[in-house]
Amino acid sequence: MARPTHKELSNKLKQAWTFVQNAQVFIINQAALAADALELDYSIEFELFEVLNELLEKTTPTDYSGSRPPQRSYEDEISGLDLFAFVVELNRFEEPVYYKFSISQDALWLVSLHIDKKE
Repeated sequence: MARPTHKELSNKLKQAWTFVQNAQVFIINQAALAADALELDYSIEFELFEVLNELLEKTTPTDYSGSRPPQRSYEDEISGLDLFAFVVELNRFEEPVYYKFSISQDALWLVSLHIDKKE
């Protein structure tokens, strides 16, 4: 069976939601995320957790847009961890949003959050 399975994606989304609720979120590339936040017109400082909550509440395993099996990260902080990518439409934004994260034992690592460029 090809990874990630529907069950695995459901579990990763639940874990991600728990980490966001507990403010256990780290950003891999803050400069890139800040530039993308400007394009999406939200404040990382004041609205990031709200945006993440909205995304995770709306996301289902069928929104998965990553590879099968998931790519592995080469970033030092999360090297070797699976990357989970999703595309979701939110009322807050005019265009679908692409976001990608990894889950470690104790945190969600946000890798990307920007307008979906695949359209």
